[in-house]
Amino acid sequence: MVLSSSVRNSLITVVAPAVWGSTYLVTTELLPPDRPLLASVVRALPAGLILVALGRALPRGHWWWRALVLGILNIGAFFYFLFVAAYHLPGGVAALVMSVQPMIVLLMGAGLLGVRIRAVHIYSCILGAVGVGLLVVQPGAGLDHVGVFAGLAGAASMASGIVLTKRWGRPDGVGVLTFTGWQLTVGGAVLLPFMAIGEGLPGVVTAENVSGFLYLSVIGALLAYAVWFRGIEKLPALAISFLSFASPLAAALLGYLVLGQSLSTVQLIGAAIVVGAVIIVVAAGSHPSKGGRGTVGIATSVEV
Repeated sequence: MVLSSSVRNSLITVVAPAVWGSTYLVTTELLPPDRPLLASVVRALPAGLILVALGRALPRGHWWWRALVLGILNIGAFFYFLFVAAYHLPGGVAALVMSVQPMIVLLMGAGLLGVRIRAVHIYSCILGAVGVGLLVVQPGAGLDHVGVFAGLAGAASMASGIVLTKRWGRPDGVGVLTFTGWQLTVGGAVLLPFMAIGEGLPGVVTAENVSGFLYLSVIGALLAYAVWFRGIEKLPALAISFLSFASPLAAALLGYLVLGQSLSTVQLIGAAIVVGAVIIVVAAGSHPSKGGRGTVGIATSVEV
């Protein structure tokens, strides 16, 4: 069986959000409590500096400010809001709040990428959010206004980063690892002074803390973001956004395997709905309509 390029690239790219689904588990089980800025900086900055050093290339011309914007949206602001949401909300509720991301991508894509919004995209956004809700939200799940705001802000930040990355592309002659390194470095560097002033370093760092930070930096940032930015180049932006639904799926599975949490029939139905929504969007991108520019198919020059 020969997989289409869209399906093949989707299977590769989905690894990144699946890895990010472990963020909630690692944050609550391994990291020092109530230090979202520290977690964000340690996750981004070391990995970014390593990639920049290996790539031996710095931005040039207008790519200085573009790298700054993308680094803040994709990494700095997103990481911070993600960890704030993780500390203030149950993982499932945080994932549900951030499931509005595909709708934001859809609307921004219409404005910045000049694409046409199709009914299938709206239905898929709604379907995906419903599936996430069934999958992750349990009776009595607590809501915290700070966590909800952070989740929405994080969704808007990543959605903006996806669309602008799609619009601007990558500089000629710069590899995806170096491009990833620029953004991780910017994101971590922007947050560093706020971390130093607002949180500082914990008095005690345990072996568990170190293992959690290493995992988030090497696996969750360096490797996962390289796969993610490659996927943004290869796939429509809306399909990329929908692949992020793998994060709550992975979070629920890890809760079941690691924490002994049960998976109810309703949750399994929700998981199936999420997978179905992703398949619909990927399939829609694999079969573009005849409108040429302005559609969402991967054969078009401008994609969502």
